[in-house]
Amino acid sequence: MPEMTSYEHGTPSWVDVASDDIDATVSFYERLFGWEASEAGDPEETGGYRMLTQDGKAVAGAMALQGADQPPSWTTYISVDDADAAAERVKAAGGVVAVEPMDVMSAGRMAVFIDTEGAAFAVWEAKDHIGSELVNEPNSLAWNELRSRHPEAAKTFYSEVFGWDPMAFPEIEGYTIWTVGGSAPENGKGGMIDMATIPMPEEVPPHWDVNFAVADADATAARCAELGGTVIVPPMDIPVGRMAGLQDPTGAMFTVIKLNPRP
Repeated sequence: MPEMTSYEHGTPSWVDVASDDIDATVSFYERLFGWEASEAGDPEETGGYRMLTQDGKAVAGAMALQGADQPPSWTTYISVDDADAAAERVKAAGGVVAVEPMDVMSAGRMAVFIDTEGAAFAVWEAKDHIGSELVNEPNSLAWNELRSRHPEAAKTFYSEVFGWDPMAFPEIEGYTIWTVGGSAPENGKGGMIDMATIPMPEEVPPHWDVNFAVADADATAARCAELGGTVIVPPMDIPVGRMAGLQDPTGAMFTVIKLNPRP
C-alpha cells in the first residue's frame, strides 16, 4: 500500500474541494468513495475545514467557499520547501498571488496562485501535515493534471516556478508530463493536456484537474450520477487505464481512473 510520509519539492501533495454546501459535498464523497470525514480542529480556528480519510489515512480536505467569486472546485497543492520563495517566483513568472503565504496553525504554510492563463493552484510547505497519506490506491489521489489552452506558455511558467521539465507523452495527443532533471515519464510530478484535444466544453476555463484512483471507473461514474452528480466525460480507455470525467452536485469537477497494472 503506497503510504506517504513526505513529499519532494515540486510534487503535488494535497487536494481539497471548496463548496457552497460543505455538508452536502462531504456526504456525496463519503457515499461515492467510502471516505470518512472529521473536523480538522476547532471550527472557530479552521473555518469548518474537514479532513477526509480512507482506511484511516488522510486523502483530501473539504472547505467552504472563501468568496462570492470562487466557484466550487478542487484545488491542487504542490509541495514546496519555502512557500514565500514560491510566491516570489510566481510573481516573477507573471502569475498572481491570490492568497499570500500564511501559516495554517501548526499544519504547514500555504499560498494560492493564479497562473498566466487563469488556472488556480496552491503550494504547501509541510509542517505537522505532510499532505495525502495514501496515494494510487482505490479512492485516493492518483494524478494531478493541468488542463491548458496555451500549453507552451504554461511550460515556461511552471518551469520557472517549480523547475519542472516538460516532456511530451506521445501516447496521448497533446499531452505533457512534468518531470525533474530528465527523469522517466513514470516518475513524473504531474501532467498537462492541451484542452483543444479533449472533449471539454468551450466555456470550461483552464484549470488543474484532480484524478482519483478507483477500482472500477464505470461503476464509479454510474454511482456519481445516482448521487446527483454529472458524468461530464463517459468512461473511456486511455493508455494508462480507464477514466471518466465527473462533476459533483455543487459543480466541482474531478476525474476517476482505474489504473492499468504497472509492468
